[in-house]
Amino acid sequence: MKALLAAAGAACLCVAVSTQPSQVNADAVVAADGSGDYATIQDAIDAVPQSTSASKRWVILVKPGTYHERTYIQREKRFVSLVGADPSTVVISYGLYASMSGPDAKPIGTFRTPTVQVDADDFSAENITFENSAGRVGQALAVRVDGDRAVFRNCRFLGWQDTILLNRGRQYIEDSLIAGDVDFIFGGATAWFERCRVFCRRDGYVTAASTPTETPHGFVFANGSVEGGAGVLTYLGRPWRDYAQVTFLRTTMTDVVRPVGWHNWDRPAREQTARYREYMNRGDGGGSTGRVRWTRQLSADEARAITVEAVLSGADGWNPQHVPIHRSGGRAVDVLPDTK
Repeated sequence: MKALLAAAGAACLCVAVSTQPSQVNADAVVAADGSGDYATIQDAIDAVPQSTSASKRWVILVKPGTYHERTYIQREKRFVSLVGADPSTVVISYGLYASMSGPDAKPIGTFRTPTVQVDADDFSAENITFENSAGRVGQALAVRVDGDRAVFRNCRFLGWQDTILLNRGRQYIEDSLIAGDVDFIFGGATAWFERCRVFCRRDGYVTAASTPTETPHGFVFANGSVEGGAGVLTYLGRPWRDYAQVTFLRTTMTDVVRPVGWHNWDRPAREQTARYREYMNRGDGGGSTGRVRWTRQLSADEARAITVEAVLSGADGWNPQHVPIHRSGGRAVDVLPDTK
């Protein structure tokens, strides 16, 4: 696997390269055993001052432990970085799911299930596992992001259906593992996934984008992989909304990816509007000959124009590589979830 990803990286053109990591200089420390400044992540978030800025991020170091809590980064808590020691030992886990009853005795619904919800702009996280532990019970989010300019590096996102909701804004996700089965990367945001390992736990669909009509880019996956458990079959995506946009560039795909690649959500009209694109994908599931005719294989010139800068910079010129990187232990992509 490492050799395949290395080869994919060697073929990459016009993708920004991360700067060297720096040691963690934490403003606050969370430790489940009580040895830090706070015992819960939410307490540390609530204590973030209003004086943060791009040049003065508030770094919260999370020590090893499984934190059974819901975490909410409210809109006024900008420029916060959560930094774990290692994604295999720092886990934020909770188990809400859409059909469970709320205080009003009605189902709480999909959008109220996330273990971690990010409303603030300029959030970042590293070396952490985000998990929804509810299991195969329908929609159950590990993470929901509504803030702009969010960065996740060396993280694991573990769930089944609807693992990650990237609802709006721009996100950059690097060197991370994302696991689920049905529509487990979904939403209307613009996001770049660099060297990420997408792991399909059961038959289903990787993406369910709801990209707005006027937005040129939805989800872009580059130089990573799509794989899964034995006997699993998946589609790369189906359009949650008419103009769903998803691109896979130089991605290694095992035979878990169905030859047709994509699904129209049983709405043939969306074949005329959905924007699904691929370029130089490889592996048993990466071939183009069996793909449905309403998706596109990009030319070299078209693919060369799809860069981190072109996709994410926006009107403010955002560059996710300017967000500081901290040292970590193990690699998130090497720690697979249980598929049972």
